Amino acid sequence: MVRLRNFGFFFYRFMLKMKLTGRLVKNWLLVFFWAGFIFFLSGQPDLGLGLSKNWSFLFSYLAHFLEYTILTFLLIAAFREHRLARKTVLILAVLFALAYAFSDEYHQSFIAGRQATVQDVLVDSLAVFLVAWLAKRKVVKLTKW
Repeated sequence: MVRLRNFGFFFYRFMLKMKLTGRLVKNWLLVFFWAGFIFFLSGQPDLGLGLSKNWSFLFSYLAHFLEYTILTFLLIAAFREHRLARKTVLILAVLFALAYAFSDEYHQSFIAGRQATVQDVLVDSLAVFLVAWLAKRKVVKLTKW
């Protein structure tokens, strides 16, 4: 009887760990998918929106802001699955998102018709820091923490 209880306990722990591992993998897959999407968009020589210069400028910065807002949310969710402290999760998410923003601009410098600009990195950084600030202030609830 004791052996059966021990088996049940270990089986329960194993299943719980598998559930957490599944969420962990899912969250990191979402991060890599989104980072790949950003990489794909940065590799396009011209998105061909056909908008006027002012609207194209506005759309470009809005797209950058949205891309890195989503990336930061996804990074926070992925790092949280590692059961780290809130401060550590936010620091890691910010560092990874900023590193990706810089590498994205560097990647754009090799694409014909595209150029790497400091303004793009600043917009990306603004999005990253805004999400981190909102998460730190608990303005946005990212599930139980």
